Amino acid sequence: MLFCTGLSFAGPSAGLTLEQAVAVAQDSDPWITGSLHRQSALAAQRIAAGALPDPMISAGFANLPTDSFEFDQEPMTQFKLGISQRIPRGDSRELRQQELYSLEAQHPLRRADRRARVATEVSIAWLEAWRARESIRLIEEDRDLFEQLVDVAHSNYASALGQTRQQDLIRAQLELTRLDDRLVQLDEAMAMALSSLSQWLQTTHATTPVGGTLPEIALPEHDWLMRPTPPSAQDIALRLSQHPAILSVDRELEASRTGISLAEQQYKPQWQVNASYGYREDDPLGPKRADFFSLGVSFDMPLFSSTAQDQQVQSAAAQTEAVRTERALLLRKLVADFQSQLARLKRLEQRGALYRSRLLVEMRDQAAASLSAYTNDDGDFAEVVRAKIAELNARIDAQNIQVDRQITLARLNYFFATADSSEEQPL
Repeated sequence: MLFCTGLSFAGPSAGLTLEQAVAVAQDSDPWITGSLHRQSALAAQRIAAGALPDPMISAGFANLPTDSFEFDQEPMTQFKLGISQRIPRGDSRELRQQELYSLEAQHPLRRADRRARVATEVSIAWLEAWRARESIRLIEEDRDLFEQLVDVAHSNYASALGQTRQQDLIRAQLELTRLDDRLVQLDEAMAMALSSLSQWLQTTHATTPVGGTLPEIALPEHDWLMRPTPPSAQDIALRLSQHPAILSVDRELEASRTGISLAEQQYKPQWQVNASYGYREDDPLGPKRADFFSLGVSFDMPLFSSTAQDQQVQSAAAQTEAVRTERALLLRKLVADFQSQLARLKRLEQRGALYRSRLLVEMRDQAAASLSAYTNDDGDFAEVVRAKIAELNARIDAQNIQVDRQITLARLNYFFATADSSEEQPL
């Protein structure tokens, strides 16, 4: 994720900036360590899958007479030492290695997708905490003004000057109470956002304050996305086909296709080579007896393919189709989410421009005019309060639009995630 210079909103310098929070969360994510271990396990399995099964050694006596158990009594009595080697069916070893390699190749892609998701989730939590903190700051600034208005209203009412009425005092005090209620709600929102943030940073609320100004999250290919004619679903799908989440499913699809070939190897016979040496004792009467050497092969015959091999191949083919369907559904969801966030970004930019160019200025002018008229005994106190509340709400709305825009940019950045070729090596 890319970050640029902060906006004009001021804020405390202590605490973590958004970029720092994302970096800490990604570096301390235990899921990444687990993925590295799983990749190492698959790599070890892949190496083991290429080896032949261990040979079998046999030793024993053959044709030993039961009347005397003498080793040299009968000419066929012998001590046999044999070895046998089983050879897996067809290309099953190579295919199993290829299947495991595809599954192993999933994990770097899954880690890239995970980092992008962590960046999005941490950004949202950080921005929500920043929103609550800055809203509290704006309300506390205006609360002082409302307290001054209440004091002025009390003074005018007590001295019977101007047009201040008792209901104006009640209205002013009511607005102060409402501001206090909003502060309580914002404190709760701040606590919830910091709690979500601490989950990723593995720290407590007190040690994870949100610091710095509101960052400007850079959007890759901004000009292509924000052109008058939005990109088509086909163009978006083509770009998202290189997303780590999609590429990870592609590796799984490769493994499933290899699984079909691996299942088809069950139609081929499994061979076994046997060799043995038989030692015989010489005849007690004098003639020497030659030792024996035996060599042979054995193999199985897949006679019941309709109930075994055929079903295994059908199962592997069905699994492949299931993964292909999963890929199509995932790509469809990514495209829909991308289009939704892109449309939201455009609406937020339009609203932001409207607030900057007109609404904030008009609200400020209206509040100033109402206050000036009231101080000159030519205005209504209730109108002053309404105008100041409207101005405060407009300032908070403008801030919320900018925060929502940054959240939308953070979500859009997820779709531009790429696999990192320089990432950690498996453990």
